[in-house]
Amino acid sequence: MGNLKIAKGRDLQDAIRHVPYERVVNEVAACCMNAAYDLPCDVVDRVKDFLNSETSERAREFLRQYLENAEIATTERMPICQDTGFAVFFVEMGEMVKIDGGSIYAAITDGTAKGYQEGYLRKSIVKDPVFNRENTGDNTPPIIHLKLVPGNKINVVLAPKGGGSENMSQLRMLKPSDGKEGIIDFVVEVVTGAGGNPCPPTIVGVGIGGTFEKAAFLAKKSLLRDVGKPHNEPEYAELEKEILERINTSGVGPQGLGGDTTALAVHIEKFPCHIASLPVAVNLNCHAARHAGFEI
Repeated sequence: MGNLKIAKGRDLQDAIRHVPYERVVNEVAACCMNAAYDLPCDVVDRVKDFLNSETSERAREFLRQYLENAEIATTERMPICQDTGFAVFFVEMGEMVKIDGGSIYAAITDGTAKGYQEGYLRKSIVKDPVFNRENTGDNTPPIIHLKLVPGNKINVVLAPKGGGSENMSQLRMLKPSDGKEGIIDFVVEVVTGAGGNPCPPTIVGVGIGGTFEKAAFLAKKSLLRDVGKPHNEPEYAELEKEILERINTSGVGPQGLGGDTTALAVHIEKFPCHIASLPVAVNLNCHAARHAGFEI
């Protein structure tokens, strides 16, 4: 029996995939720069769609400028926006992966510092939120949402989050009796109340259910979906569509200066919740919905 346990232990060790620490650091650094310089194709295509349907010439001019800005950023390798954001990472790490030389948290932190320094990206993080608002100088620490999954790969998605849009986000603990209409009213209230502050047109992330903190996480995670891709459940896809229509008839428009295009999309993520609760979180992203990723 002892020899069998040893053999199984060796088999397990042989199955573990070893990834060098520096490889993760370098991949993260490149990811930080790519996210800052390259607006994803799904976002560009969505802006073009709304440019074709927008009726306000002033709003159309803003949308054209967004597209031109994105093209310049990609060509010149410079940030799309001067606020290169809080580095927020969503990581799926296989249970059969080991990073040689350090932890996944340390590697992502070092990679963030390297990317923001080498890419000349603005550093926006302070050491303490209240008593020592001194800049850390390298945009660390990042936010890391880590999920262990089966397999031997590491999948990383970075979604930098600027302060302007993040500051307009809200969470409310609705009553279950508020139902669908209460959710719609709250989301529309948040978006229209934000006006031009989050640099609309926004992508509106909505988290429904779970607990207080789970709803906020779901709202942010929903922003990773390709812009405009509907929810895979018809009822929620219809709810996304209804909220988007309500938002875009508000007249807020690009930069809050009027038009039909206040939001490019509404994305909902949901989770089971307590019988007495209906948590709803709204996390706004500006029109420059930056994200980049890699797999090792």
